[in-house]
Amino acid sequence: MKPRAAALLLTLAFSLVGIVGDYFLKLASQEERPLRSRWFLLGFALYASTAFGWVFAMGRLKLATIGAVYSVSMIVMLTAVGIVGFREIPSVPEVVGLVLALASLVLLMRFA
Repeated sequence: MKPRAAALLLTLAFSLVGIVGDYFLKLASQEERPLRSRWFLLGFALYASTAFGWVFAMGRLKLATIGAVYSVSMIVMLTAVGIVGFREIPSVPEVVGLVLALASLVLLMRFA
């Protein structure tokens, strides 16, 4: 696998790890003492664990590319977690925003 492709896959994997971390942080936010809950500690640990791999990805991709891939994948996956895990329904403007975010990612990968 080419280093650039590996870095892109790693960025997507970090997005997934971040989503799991966000899930635990959402659970922590529902606790009486969120910053002292086990969910907060678990979410924090997951976020911190991605720092090591970012060094690899940042050495092989432009920061703008990493930022766009990470942001759009986080948006899409967080929306899925909200819908499935917390029964949150996106509004029409939010759905339009998701479609535009995906379109931006397609354009970025085509011309990057």
